[in-house]
Amino acid sequence: MPLKLMTKYNAPLSKQAGFTLLEILISIFILAIGLLGLAALQTTSLKNNHSAQYRTTATISAYDIIDRMRLNPDADYTIALLVPGSGAALKDRDIIAWKTNLASELPIGDGSIALNGDIVTITVQWDDSRGTQGNNAQSFIVRTER
Repeated sequence: MPLKLMTKYNAPLSKQAGFTLLEILISIFILAIGLLGLAALQTTSLKNNHSAQYRTTATISAYDIIDRMRLNPDADYTIALLVPGSGAALKDRDIIAWKTNLASELPIGDGSIALNGDIVTITVQWDDSRGTQGNNAQSFIVRTER
């Protein structure tokens, strides 16, 4: 009696031999939706990091001018740069350096100083339209004693 070899190719086919084209398309669609969700999450994360970097820069700049004011306690920093002059005074150089730093490190960065007795209020403003909240103007305010 001849030996008949049985291979998997002569085995009877089951009713479901594998994935259908529709199942593959649905799987790819679900995977694509998941990848789009990850991309949106990454974009939101980058926007939040940008906003956090700007806020950190504003904080450092505000405390920088406060430290400069403490080193020069006799000068009135609220009238600096309002009176035209040579800019040779220490307070004028401090204000010019501070405002230049704000303008270069923050988008549309600007700042102001207000004195009320011994209380100093530093306000730093910048454009945060690229942030997640989409606000055009953000501000950071520090109040401290001189």
